Amino acid sequence: MAPGPRNCRPGAAIDRFACCCKRMETSPSTVARRHEVSAWQRWLHHPESLLLRRALFQIHLWVGMVASVYLAYMSVSGSMIVFRNELEVAADPQSVIFRVVEWLVKFHGELLMGDTGRRLNGIGAISLTLLCLTGVVLWWPGIAHWRRSLTVNWRSSFARINWDLHNVLGFCCFLFVMVWGISGIYFSFPRPFDSIVDTFDPGSADKLRFGDQVLTWLSNLHFGRFDWFTEALWAVLGLVPAVLAFTGMFMCCHRLLVRKGAPLPK
Repeated sequence: MAPGPRNCRPGAAIDRFACCCKRMETSPSTVARRHEVSAWQRWLHHPESLLLRRALFQIHLWVGMVASVYLAYMSVSGSMIVFRNELEVAADPQSVIFRVVEWLVKFHGELLMGDTGRRLNGIGAISLTLLCLTGVVLWWPGIAHWRRSLTVNWRSSFARINWDLHNVLGFCCFLFVMVWGISGIYFSFPRPFDSIVDTFDPGSADKLRFGDQVLTWLSNLHFGRFDWFTEALWAVLGLVPAVLAFTGMFMCCHRLLVRKGAPLPK
């Protein structure tokens, strides 16, 4: 008979089996699996307890504070020039409307600073994309409260309404804002996008490549230039980043100045 495991009484089959099971339960692989399941369960039920989420919150908080005014200006100016083509066709080139539209286009595209402004816009677009990615992670409140994060309690305090608006608008308009962020990066730094297209779809000089069509589609998506309905929708939704910037700044000021770092409302 083969010798039994250490610390197990010889000849006791049940004890040997229990001893082996105990060793398996304390093996590194089993402990790792338990830790993984535990982290996933915490994410599902109590995401606020995760260190990663707290780190993402700090990134979202400070990037939002730094970029809020810029994003508000870009949001409003972008909504105002959605109908740029129609206004320029209808207006006299010497009229005030035409000049205002042209000024807004230059402001939105390059901050009235040429290539330098375009690069700054690229940094702003990267910030917007980062805020989208961190924001959608922070939105998840746990299984018990996810429905509440999709509604606004209009009978609550202003701070609570502000919090709800930020959550609901940010989640519902996530794809729109994300597209504006990515397309804004493309407008400012087109070379990396062109290099990706050249790498995966070399094509030929006399043929319109699929990658070029995607980039053209991305450009049109930025302003919703498909028909009058999408342009009207984009003109309204284009104000969402400005609302998010305002509600976010209010939450930051309320947290840092009024409540002095107290937890945000649940």
